[in-house]
Amino acid sequence: QANNTLLTRRYFVVVLQPRFGLLFDIDGVLVRGRMPIPAAKKAVEKLVDNQGRFVVPVVFVTNAGNCLRQTKADQLSHILGVPEQVVMSHSPLRMFKKFHDKCVLVSGQGPVLEIAKNVGFNNVVSIDMLRESYPLMDMVDHNRRPKLPPIRWETNLQLIIDVLLTNGNLSNVHRTQKTPHLSVLACNMDLMWMAEAHSPRFGHGTFLVCLENIYKKITGKDLKYEALMGKPSELTYQFAEYLIRSQAMQRQWTFPITTLYAIGDNLMTDIYGANLYNRYLQERAARKNPKAIAKMVAATGSTTTVPQDEEIDSLWESELALPSATSCKSVLVCTGVYNPNAEVPSDANHCIKETVFHGHRDFRFDPALVEPGHIVQDVAEAVDLIFEKEKFVPQ
Repeated sequence: QANNTLLTRRYFVVVLQPRFGLLFDIDGVLVRGRMPIPAAKKAVEKLVDNQGRFVVPVVFVTNAGNCLRQTKADQLSHILGVPEQVVMSHSPLRMFKKFHDKCVLVSGQGPVLEIAKNVGFNNVVSIDMLRESYPLMDMVDHNRRPKLPPIRWETNLQLIIDVLLTNGNLSNVHRTQKTPHLSVLACNMDLMWMAEAHSPRFGHGTFLVCLENIYKKITGKDLKYEALMGKPSELTYQFAEYLIRSQAMQRQWTFPITTLYAIGDNLMTDIYGANLYNRYLQERAARKNPKAIAKMVAATGSTTTVPQDEEIDSLWESELALPSATSCKSVLVCTGVYNPNAEVPSDANHCIKETVFHGHRDFRFDPALVEPGHIVQDVAEAVDLIFEKEKFVPQ
């Protein structure tokens, strides 16, 4: 009797209030196109209480950008019946207030004017508006256009290049020697993404590859970005972490959220991004710790590897305040882009030479950043694993 009582007491030493938050990718983790992945509904059952509220802070982080945030949230709610909290690839644009009153050209899919205005831009020009104003610049035959034309990358590429090389004055000729060019903010770097088709489809990252190479071929110079958003950019994770903190405050959970778990299906975006943000959090902590700085300098022989506060925190601190999280752990599922039969080689040298890096040009390939913290079959297993590691039992 006494031994049984002691075992029971030990068993109930569990956490009843969350100190962690979950960042879920959507396509390939929760849905494929408009169809839910079977494990997603099991995961949702574990994550919501009998009032339909999340038992832990949850944010859905997608690189999709072809609709309003509210539209994506409504779609997800309809498919899975979950409360809405979605970060789109364009969501962090809300932070770039210095551009909100400037005239901006937007290119993309979906209701781009409405999306741009929704994130704060007040003076917006679309590719269609530009094409109508300067018809000689778009050589696509208008008479053959269907009523609902598909997105024609050649038009968008041509007119963006025109804007960059004329400094926004399309009545002028190209000036290939002009530097620097107008500011470019890009959302979504995914080279490929997973829908209903058996194999991955081209993503917006493929468009960026085309734009960058055309610009360099014409000018001989690299296209420069003011900012890159969407996974794996730290900006996106910082914005998502801010929403996690906001949820915890709204629920009046008293403990700070110190750990994030990012669940995704793509090594080059979800896993790379989570590990990159984890590295940022560790380096940020090191800046506050003289012993950690000394250790980093001893290991590298240089102080240049130690990031400075003003380099990283200037934008985020002013808009979002500093993060409470101290770590971001990556969890890879096998229901989307990731193919468990084609894993990244464990040998770093072989990995660098043989692995095709699908990440963006401005993100260097580091084998450590594409190594997931955990690999599970699906999102339901991911939730089970996280609850077990955190010793978390919902109230």
